Amino acid sequence: MIRKATFFVLLIVIAILLFFNPNFKTISAGVAILLFGMIMLEEGFRVFTKGPLQRILKKATNKLYKSITTGALVTGLIQSSSLVSVITISFVSAELITLAGGIGLIFGSNIGTTATAWLVAGFGLKIKVSTLAMPMLVFGIIFAFQKNTTLKGVGNVLAGLGFFFLGIHYMKEGFDVFKTYFDLSQYAVSGFLGVFIYTGLGIIITTILQSSSATLALILTALAAGQIEYENALALAIGANVGTTITAIIGALGSNIAGRRLAGAHFVFNMTTGLIAIAFIFPLARLVNNLSEVLQIADTNYTLKLALFHTIFNVVGVVVMIPFIKKLEVLLQRVIKEKSDKDIDEPKYLNAAVLKFPGTAISALINESRYLYKNSIFEIVAHALNIHREDIKSSEKIKKIVKKSDIDFKTDVEGLYYTKVKTIYSEIIRYATTAQSDLKLNKKQIKVVSEIKMANRKMVEIIKSVKELNKNITMASASSNKHLQNEYDSFRKKLTKVLRVIYLFRTETDHADYARKLKQLRKEAKANIRQSNTSIDRLIREDLITAKMASSLFNDYANVNDIIDKLIEIAELLYGKKDTLLENKTE
Repeated sequence: MIRKATFFVLLIVIAILLFFNPNFKTISAGVAILLFGMIMLEEGFRVFTKGPLQRILKKATNKLYKSITTGALVTGLIQSSSLVSVITISFVSAELITLAGGIGLIFGSNIGTTATAWLVAGFGLKIKVSTLAMPMLVFGIIFAFQKNTTLKGVGNVLAGLGFFFLGIHYMKEGFDVFKTYFDLSQYAVSGFLGVFIYTGLGIIITTILQSSSATLALILTALAAGQIEYENALALAIGANVGTTITAIIGALGSNIAGRRLAGAHFVFNMTTGLIAIAFIFPLARLVNNLSEVLQIADTNYTLKLALFHTIFNVVGVVVMIPFIKKLEVLLQRVIKEKSDKDIDEPKYLNAAVLKFPGTAISALINESRYLYKNSIFEIVAHALNIHREDIKSSEKIKKIVKKSDIDFKTDVEGLYYTKVKTIYSEIIRYATTAQSDLKLNKKQIKVVSEIKMANRKMVEIIKSVKELNKNITMASASSNKHLQNEYDSFRKKLTKVLRVIYLFRTETDHADYARKLKQLRKEAKANIRQSNTSIDRLIREDLITAKMASSLFNDYANVNDIIDKLIEIAELLYGKKDTLLENKTE
């Protein structure tokens, strides 16, 4: 409600300004065109994020210096720190990269975003960019209407750059005209009072525009037109840097705990950098003057000096924060905690952030399915057999485990399904369906998502089968018929053996050896489903069990082998060696 009210108030204010001050139209139109250009740029580069860019960002986070450098270079190239933030939040949410790696990318993107200031100050304000913008727009729009995804992406990038430069042109023209009627520089405030006022103004403008790059372009064009003082422009730039954290926080609202921690790191970094810049604004300004002499930047070239100042205080912020990254990670994990007092298990990896890209969506679906399988399904099947999970994970002989496990756990299989499985299963299916319909998946990715859905359906089928088996195991354990008990103990041994091999398949380094064992066990289970149980036949002939007992045993014989087949098939689908899921090559 507050956001909607703020939005409508903003619209009314803009309408009043446009009505009472026609000269404001050119500036606001320039800002609108520039923002539209940045949206098109982001949309264009998003095409290329589905393959190469995602792989670069993923592989560049194993070392801090690599993640910071990559974040800076990628942001400088695509001119969108918000896109890098969205990708990073998606990756951290899907656990494709660590929180520390994500923090490095975010730190780097803050340095990379200073490229906008250099582009505007060193290029956009020095030549007549409107003449450059027009050809870009013409070719960009032509390419944007092509069916080929790559050409469409190139078209959006070209058109985005065209609108970006055209927006700068109109903003510059607007301020040149505006100053003949109204001189904003009369409202300049010097000293630290001015620093605080204009930093606050920079935060407000960036929060409204949702782009620090657009705010910087606005500051630089106003500075070039003499509408604001250089000292106040420095404070506005600091405010723009702090204000951009709002974008990251909004982007993290739909993410999981990892995404929110990353947004927290972004907030801490920008606030720390902002406070350092405010505290040392005047020494930093003197440093800029000294460096300007070395770099042969004219003393009155305030736009380039502002770009240099913006770069310096962002680099200083990164240098100051690097030694504290590990401590920051620990602090965020301690402060931003996951709720543990839940009656019903909820998804751990699935959230809105992972649905931004095919790779993160698939990775999150696999992680969520694995989490459900290794925790809930493993627990339900083990407890239905009246066997502790730790015994299955141990090296103790299975025969001995089954023999000592003679206490009825009174397992409520249906209750466990509703508390531990149903919600997560429903979300996995929903997210998988959304990914298939909303994301442009290639054939390989479509196949993986279909396999994930199939694996989860089989998990639910296993629970239904185990529910019936558990009833009969309880009945057999309460019976005085040793022959019946022995048959159900043999079922328990078979399932326990399979659960142990699956556990080792998931956890041990000798993956291939256990994969072969699972294949053999699955082959035997499939063969057993089609075969009659000679042991049960003998018990009937010798009148050692009743017809009712035999009926249950025959049903459970097929049931157990079907459960084994499904358990192994799911393990192979979820833990089998697959190629990278981030590939999005044209099939």
